[in-house]
Formats: sequence, C-alpha cells, structure tokens
Amino acid sequence: MWAAFPPLDWGLLAFVAPVPFLWALRRVDGAGPAIALGFLYGTVFFGLLLRWIFVLGAVAWFPLTVWLASLTAGFALVVWAFRLWPARRWWLIVVGGWGIFETLRAHFPWGGFPWGSVGYAAAGNPGFLGSVQWIGPTGWTILAVGVAAGIVLILENTANWTLFVDPLVVVLMLALGGALMPPRADGDPLRVAIIQGNSPCPGTHCQNENQRIYERHLELTRGLTPGSIDLVVWAENSFGSPYDPISNADVRAELKAEADRLDAYILVSGTQTVSDAEFLNLNMIYSPFGAEVGRYAKRHPVPFGEFVPFRDLVDFIPELERVPRDMIRGDEAVVFPVKGGVVGSVISFEGAFIRYVRDEARAGSQLLVVATNESSYGNAPASDQLIGLTRVNAAAVGQDLIHAAITGKSTFITAAGEVGEKTDLFTDEVLLGEVHFRAAGLTLYARFGDWVLLAAAAGAVAAVMVPGEGRPEGGLRGSRAA
Repeated sequence: MWAAFPPLDWGLLAFVAPVPFLWALRRVDGAGPAIALGFLYGTVFFGLLLRWIFVLGAVAWFPLTVWLASLTAGFALVVWAFRLWPARRWWLIVVGGWGIFETLRAHFPWGGFPWGSVGYAAAGNPGFLGSVQWIGPTGWTILAVGVAAGIVLILENTANWTLFVDPLVVVLMLALGGALMPPRADGDPLRVAIIQGNSPCPGTHCQNENQRIYERHLELTRGLTPGSIDLVVWAENSFGSPYDPISNADVRAELKAEADRLDAYILVSGTQTVSDAEFLNLNMIYSPFGAEVGRYAKRHPVPFGEFVPFRDLVDFIPELERVPRDMIRGDEAVVFPVKGGVVGSVISFEGAFIRYVRDEARAGSQLLVVATNESSYGNAPASDQLIGLTRVNAAAVGQDLIHAAITGKSTFITAAGEVGEKTDLFTDEVLLGEVHFRAAGLTLYARFGDWVLLAAAAGAVAAVMVPGEGRPEGGLRGSRAA
C-alpha cells in the first residue's frame, strides 16, 4: 500500500494491496490477534508513508502513527468479527466499513488527517482521474476495496466470482468514461506567475526571517515584465509580521505598486500576529488598480503545528516551543472575483481535504489556488504527496489548480488532474504557466459530495441489520457454509 503513494506512486497497487490483509483477517484465531494484525498493518503503512514527519522529531511522528494504526486495528476487529458471515454480507461490511473508518480518520480528532486514503492512490491513474468528477476520491476508495475484497472471496471459492467481477466492471467503465470525458476548464485563460521565493532557513528560524522571505518574493516579482502576466501568486508564509500588508503600510504600498506596474492581480499568503497568543494565516489578493479584492482566513490549522491542543497539559514538551501562538480559524469559504472569472483558495494542509476544496467550488470558484509552505520537511516526499492529493481534488471539482509552495515543489495542475512542470525543492524560481477558468458549473461530485461512500456505508449497515436469508442468527457468529 505504501508503494501506491508517492514517492513510488504505483497507484494500481491500491486495488490489490489490501488483499493479504483482508485474507489474513478471515483466518486469525481470536480478536486479540486480529487487533494486533491491524495495528501492525497500520504502523508499517502509515509509519513509512509519513516518515517525513520524523524530521520534526519522534514526538510528532510517534503519536500520529499510533493513532492511525489504532484506527486500522479497530477496522481489523470489525472484519474479523464478521469473518464467518456469508460472502456477500461480509463484502458489504468490509467495503462500507473501510469507507467509514477513512471518514472518521479524515475528520477526527482536530479536523482529521486524510493522508493514506486509498481513493487518492486508486484515482491517480490515467483515466481514473477523469472520473473523480463523478464519484470523488471517496468513491474510488469504495471501488478499490471492493475489488480487493472480491479477490479475497474468489480465492476462497470461485462461486463468489460476481463479488470480484461486478466492482471490476464498474472500475473499467469509469476509467473508460474518465479517459473519454475528462473534466476540463473551458473558460477564459489566465497567465500566471508562481513566485517561489524559498526561505533562508527552512525548517528553523533565523534572524530577520520574515523580512528576508518577503523581500526575496518582492525581488522576484519585480523581475516580471509588465503586461506579461494576469495573476501573480505567492506561497504560504511569503509575508509575516511585522512585514505583512495589514499592519505595515510600506509593505501594502509595495504590493499595490507591483500590481499597478504589472497590470495584474497579486495573491499573497502569510501570517499576521494578532497578539502574544494568537495569529492569522491569510490569503489576500490585490487588483491591478491596487485595491484589496478580499481576504481568506485559513480554517483548518495543523494540530501541534499551528495550534496546540491542551496546551497547558503538554507544555513540558520542548518541541512545542516552536508553536508559541494558536491560529485564529476562519469560518467560511471565500472567493475572489477577478477579470475573467472567480478564484478560490485554500492554504497548505487544507488542500489535502476534499471538503475544503469542494466548499470553494460551491462558493463559486472557477479556478483554485493552494498556497503551501512545506519548508519544515526537508527533502522528503511531503511535497509530492500533497501534490498527489491536490491533483485528485482538482479533478473532483473539475478546476485548474495553481499549487504554490514557498520552498517547492510548485506546479500547475489541470482540471483533469494532469501535473505540469514542477520546480525543485529549496530553490528561488519563477514558474510561468497558463490556466483556464471553469465555465461549465459544478461537477457531479461537487454538487452531491460523497454519495458513493454514503451508499456503501448504508450497505454495510443493512448487511448487519436487515434480517433475511443468509444472515446468521444470534449475533456475529455463523458459518461460511451459511
């Protein structure tokens, strides 16, 4: 399963990687071994996938890995508990159960953590990406696990062949449909410059850091030719107090002057200190006339990165001194009307969550910006993994996406999920590209959300609760012969 995600990104493995895990859970003796097997699976998978978090220390990596592995252990217990139920009911319980546990992980605690969701790996293949507009990444989770569970059952008894063939046929039909009718941005074009100004001290803090980062981004922007660009995008943390355009009149005047000189919109992203205990993380955009078009306040802070839960109880951990303030959360999606269309934006961590991207689409966006930092994670695959998530989310809402990272990797992603040229890590670069607004309206997924997931969850509940032929009497115990 690890190999299905970046850096290897062999997405087709997502359809077979669960097979040994599910097969073993139908054969272990006792709930204890089933829980242990699930915890082992989760520890190895998430531990390897998120090894880049170890850059921040074991205090960051260990609790997250244990929590994710514990959820996997809970799912393993469910699979084992129903192992003796009839094949079709077990298949429904496994498929819906996997979707339910992934949903819990993507929402709890503190807003959740979607890395490692199977649907992102399954949807990342050519053709498959095009169909995300209909079923979303959660729909591809259901299909991938459905195929894997079908393989397990057909290996046991070829009479179960429909439980493998039926989801496989749906997969192939969706892949064909996605290849022939991919989502596309069919509106006006927009010439864009991503300013990747880098950091003088990535992963640490150094003297005059905010000033040096801001001035480097401004310097690169001043190198652009007037009239050649319609939108300039700076990445997350490209400004920070006291060098922010809200409290610093000189910074504000310089940004407005560049917008006027270039005859272009400028989207900048950074933080403003509100008090000794709080700060804001904002995207702001200025018009070619130097007027502020609007502000978006990040809604989902990174736990223990942008706020510290139970701060008074964990203040003994020295690493948390890096987070002296808690982020003030924004409360709604915000879109920016510009010439030719409407721009929506999210900030860093939020780009991994389909619900925030979908919120922007439903609020009226026709083009997306993800402004991110990534400077804390060294040369690990964190940036590639985030791009892997945002490309699926872009295809789900059918909008071109500008992915701007302060230390790399920055890129342009089409509405069909195709990733363009990427910048390198830890370089000062200007990446030029053209994107298009989406004029076609909301995709099926943007309009109706996780309808496949909800159907699978309902199927799992029905398999457990609805009486009838094949349902064992007296609770969870039964026999395969039944």
